[in-house]
Amino acid sequence: MAVTQKRIEKNLSHIRRQIAEAARVAKRSPDEVSIVAVTKTVELDTIKNLLDAGLTDLGENRVQQLAERSGEVDAYLHRRRSELPHPVRWHMIGHLQRNKVKTTLGCSGIIHSVDSLRLAEEIDNRSEKMDKNVEVMLQVNCSQERQKFGVAVGAALHLGELIVSLPRLRLIGLMTMGPLSPNPEDSRNSFVRLRELF
Repeated sequence: MAVTQKRIEKNLSHIRRQIAEAARVAKRSPDEVSIVAVTKTVELDTIKNLLDAGLTDLGENRVQQLAERSGEVDAYLHRRRSELPHPVRWHMIGHLQRNKVKTTLGCSGIIHSVDSLRLAEEIDNRSEKMDKNVEVMLQVNCSQERQKFGVAVGAALHLGELIVSLPRLRLIGLMTMGPLSPNPEDSRNSFVRLRELF
């Protein structure tokens, strides 16, 4: 069952209040924070409601779903024939294999999970052939969990320097995932470490 636009707007209002408070504590502007709505497992009608609520940054963690969802949204927007306040920006937020870079770049210009030089070079090479520039985030395994992707903390700075040298890539930030725990404080050290690297 689709999530209604009214419920999305209520949740968004709550999230924006949390962002404003966190930004105030960090002495930052809430305008520096982007909300990316992850569309994994939701129905197309929910995505339409997200768009109608003004969320145009959408994320998927699997390439096949990213391609399907972006195609569905493009078709919906074409039928709708009315402009959104901002263009839809698809974010690839999951692990990316080199053999799926071409498909990913066909629908996304932001990749959150670059964790090796070989992957960065493949993205750069494909971007050159497609005549496009791509924003990327360096994924760092700050929790040092073996089951998680990401470059090791000790290699992150060097890899970041190499990524910056690639002409079609723009390194826009770092990404990590804290350990899965019912206590949010268990993730704090991972994000402190990421902040230090940044």
